[in-house]
Amino acid sequence: MLCSISGEAPQQPVASSKSGNVFEKRLIEAYIDENHKDPVNGEELEKTDLIELKSNRIVTPRPPTLTSIPSLLSAFQNEWDALALESFTLRQQLNQTRQELATALYQHDAAVRVIARLTKERDEARDALSKVTIGAGPVSNGDAMQIDSQGLPEHLVAKVDATQEKLSKSRRKRPVPNGWVDAETIEKFGISSSSEPLYAGASSVAVDESGQLAIVGGSDGIVGVYSIPENKVQQSFKAGAAVTDTVWYGSHPVASSASGAVKVFGDSETTFTSHAGSANGLALHPSGDILASVGVDKSFVFYDLAAGKAVTQVYTDSELTTAAFHPDGHLFAAGGADGQIRLFHVKTGEHAATFELDGPVQDLTFSENGIWFAAVAKGSTSVVIFDLRKEGKAAEAKVLEIGGQVDSIRWDYTGQYLAASGPRGLTISQYTKATKSWSDVISTAVPATAVVWGSQAKTLVTVNGEGVITVLG
Repeated sequence: MLCSISGEAPQQPVASSKSGNVFEKRLIEAYIDENHKDPVNGEELEKTDLIELKSNRIVTPRPPTLTSIPSLLSAFQNEWDALALESFTLRQQLNQTRQELATALYQHDAAVRVIARLTKERDEARDALSKVTIGAGPVSNGDAMQIDSQGLPEHLVAKVDATQEKLSKSRRKRPVPNGWVDAETIEKFGISSSSEPLYAGASSVAVDESGQLAIVGGSDGIVGVYSIPENKVQQSFKAGAAVTDTVWYGSHPVASSASGAVKVFGDSETTFTSHAGSANGLALHPSGDILASVGVDKSFVFYDLAAGKAVTQVYTDSELTTAAFHPDGHLFAAGGADGQIRLFHVKTGEHAATFELDGPVQDLTFSENGIWFAAVAKGSTSVVIFDLRKEGKAAEAKVLEIGGQVDSIRWDYTGQYLAASGPRGLTISQYTKATKSWSDVISTAVPATAVVWGSQAKTLVTVNGEGVITVLG
């Protein structure tokens, strides 16, 4: 019998009732005093669990190999040989480890070089992609393709700052303008005028500041300026491809097309061709001098309209479908086909925040209170209102169930009324600040692919897929 701790024959052998192993009594008792466990299997062990073993007292003879000097020298030689062999084995393992480490470092360095090369090729491809022209016609300004991806120029940054400072100070205390529409008036809204089918496939409409003129375009690539009082088209322009969105730049109509071109019409036509593929949406900065467009090439572009050139282009991870500026002008929102609404800082183009819908973003609009924006997913029957001050699911301040598919949403200037239109009709919801509640003011069976508020919100201008412009008031 050998002690499981010392490996020698025990003078006072005892056995553990937990593991059955034999120990020298003094050694196991010292171990129990310190650890209270069996050293073999780790179970709880006390001195009372030890079983004394009885054996005949036999004097252990000295090993015959250690009875003379030659035998001792032989034992020492064997010990030395074992140490030498162990040292050789350790050196061999160290050599092998060094080789494996060198191989791993080489593979890591190669991976870093490949990533650097792919990043460079991606940047070059993006730069080349931004310069592609797809059937957009001649470029009227040679500087239109000079793109600065580092942010806006200093003079535009100053304009953004000045606009934000001016608008944000007065926003909270701004009263409802005199003569603004009230809920009682909206409840009486009916069709005041309706045009003949003008442009098939129309999906956008924009009304100028006077509320007298509307821009509309269709799949035939024709952009028309429609006079609301006269109920007729005053002017027509050629966009070159199906019209995807329209806005007003002062008195100049602006339209984006499926070819990727963004055109500013007027006495002299300006064409931008920064997008490779369809330009899906437009938005005008509150300052009135910065235009934004988004496209299927996963990028958004800012244009300096006064200088007639594109000034910055930023790429994202998804096709972009719609766009809007914050009412103070310091944030830009882009809705994607992946269901994400990304907010960016206008001055730098840096990402600020992300909000999510359950499907591709169909439309979005900011409230004039500066803290809310509404968005709707493609094919959805509900409008989600987000709070910019919160993140994640907590950012969903309200979900408005419209009862039918929603294609277009627009907030009025006061932030009280939200209009939602779709193939089944139009619904206007009201937010009452005093009670912090939402209510439906009116629902009417006027199908519309796009809707926009008229002067003092006393009218609503809609357009349907056949290009019929309907004015409610």
